[in-house]
Amino acid sequence: MTERRRLAVIGAGPAGLTAALAAAARGVRVTLVDSAPQAGGQFYRQTAPGLGARRPQALHHQWRTWERLRDGLAAHIDAGRVTHLTDHHVWFVERQSGTATADDTAKGSFTVHALLGPEQEEPVTVHADAVLLATGGYEKVLPFPGWTLPGVVTAGGAQAMLKGGLVLPGRTAVVAGTGPLLLPVAVGLASAGARVAALVESADPRNLARQARVLGAHPAKLAEGARFAAELARHRVGTRFRSTVVAAHGTGRLEAVTVASLDGDGRVRPGTGRRVPCDTLAVGHGMLPHTDLAEALGCRLDGVDVAVDDEQRTDVPGVWAAGETTGIGGAVLASAEGRIAGLSIAARLDSRTPERSSYVSAAKTRAGLREFFAAVDTVFAPPAHWTEQVTGDTVVCRCEEVPASAIREAVDELGAGDVRTVKLLTRAGMGWCQGRMCGPAVAGLARCPETPSRRPFARPVPLGVLAREPDEPS
Repeated sequence: MTERRRLAVIGAGPAGLTAALAAAARGVRVTLVDSAPQAGGQFYRQTAPGLGARRPQALHHQWRTWERLRDGLAAHIDAGRVTHLTDHHVWFVERQSGTATADDTAKGSFTVHALLGPEQEEPVTVHADAVLLATGGYEKVLPFPGWTLPGVVTAGGAQAMLKGGLVLPGRTAVVAGTGPLLLPVAVGLASAGARVAALVESADPRNLARQARVLGAHPAKLAEGARFAAELARHRVGTRFRSTVVAAHGTGRLEAVTVASLDGDGRVRPGTGRRVPCDTLAVGHGMLPHTDLAEALGCRLDGVDVAVDDEQRTDVPGVWAAGETTGIGGAVLASAEGRIAGLSIAARLDSRTPERSSYVSAAKTRAGLREFFAAVDTVFAPPAHWTEQVTGDTVVCRCEEVPASAIREAVDELGAGDVRTVKLLTRAGMGWCQGRMCGPAVAGLARCPETPSRRPFARPVPLGVLAREPDEPS
């Protein structure tokens, strides 16, 4: 009897789950590796079981889709087709050189290295014939005066506190920044009992009209936005378009924010500042893909996204990618890409060319939503001149406590012309996050492109883990 080929799926969000189910249903032995204690990713983040949430579906939309994924995963686990490793933090994927071709993957060609346990010090290895990177995305953070005050959180962070811990970050909130994520965050906070004093969106609503052809081709997405807007109206949440938070104020913690209007060029209009009392500011300026593992493997990037072909294959043989890591686009797009990847992997591991008819529906969904979210990105770009509101004493790199003045000095007086040189001169990006959080801000202040920095490891690793032999493979 031929041994089943092995697939390691890294990430248990919509893309990873859908791919794992598709591959497992076609005879592939799947190991699903995820850093969270439960499957679902950020979109379907689950409440801790010990909290006893009576109606967890109230915190989510597309709940029925989640139930299908959850039940499918449980069935494959029970049948021995899927192994789900929770609390496993992948820091490196090792590829055996010369063991794969473009159309096939040799047995045992990848070793996934992860850390297990609350201190992330216990090493675990997973061997696989192919790897799917479904590592998702993270929020883009842009600094402003006062953004380090307690009470200022990212928009996704506020949502994660609600979904994962049933915790309100505060009683009176302002939700600000730009992008579709602000709508569910504001609705979620208001529905949970917070008073949302304002939703502050920097985009100009007239830009939506300019994308009417593309946006109008997706009535389900427009209906979803309309439902959120109706909920905001029901909770009497006022929305300020073409506006931004220019400063957060407080002694010891957040007490208020100043909101100002933007002109057509994205600059703050003088004299329009208005102080809004609040104890929570949930702020977000879009998302960026997690590409650390892909970069370490040598996968080609298309801008900031992992580049893939029509089957979701990267240019590294045996490595597929799906979901936000190939471009930010939400759960439905991630699931479509995951299905295509899972079907492709199952066929390629069996030395077959996948039948395109098997994923024609997913491919159609993928094409439409990629066009939709390209239009969304155009509408909801951060204000062009956001750096003008960053004062010299505003901390940009929180890990190393580097202020904006140091970055500007490195550029204007010391001649730095790229992010790496700024990093060497100021230490911005040398801390725990390795520039993942401050990278866009440093690039913006330095007036240079944000270039990906290929790191050997995707996360900090204890020296003891590198020094000792790994445990037995999972």
